[in-house]
Amino acid sequence: MTSTFPNISISTERLVLRPLDEDDVSALTEMMNDEQVAAWTDVPQPVTEDAARTWVTDRAPAHRRAGRGVDLAVTEFLTQRLVGVVQLTKTDWQIRSTELSYIVAPWARGEGYASEAALATAQWLFGQQKFERVELRTPADNTAAQQVAQKIGCISEGVLRNACIVHVRTEDGGWTDLRSDFIVWSLLPEDLAGAGEELAGSGGYRPYSGWN
Repeated sequence: MTSTFPNISISTERLVLRPLDEDDVSALTEMMNDEQVAAWTDVPQPVTEDAARTWVTDRAPAHRRAGRGVDLAVTEFLTQRLVGVVQLTKTDWQIRSTELSYIVAPWARGEGYASEAALATAQWLFGQQKFERVELRTPADNTAAQQVAQKIGCISEGVLRNACIVHVRTEDGGWTDLRSDFIVWSLLPEDLAGAGEELAGSGGYRPYSGWN
């Protein structure tokens, strides 16, 4: 029998992580059409509301039921506004390992939401789900995403050369594909020691701007 993640809600000081729902479609569409999301992810552009709705109602539930991972909406605790998405993919239930990625809406960048959501997800995985490894892969030029990985305690394991495709704007306003390297990061339960305290700092979560 295939193991699956439960339908859960994870709360932090400022955020709630929960399953995507149809109320997220409009904000999700806007977020996924952002220039930085288009540059650093493999999401086909442009993203329509129908495509976002299919993700919410079909793809995300099927992804969870099949045991491959889970897609979580990241929302502000106070306003319930959609901040971003955390995704778990390539889950291996035998070795209790999964790959984590994150996207944040343009208006919410620079507030430390990425680190807060990623750390909360990792704590849930290691604590309640008894996972032993979380992996992150960041394009070599996406330094802001790499800062998030470092901030939550990830260890850089090496480089997968020529392993990903990033997208850049052309002079005519279109997109062209460029090959790049992946930096591979890992997070183990023992790596979390002190990560929460460092993130909280003396005045809230430290912001990183410009990441997706």
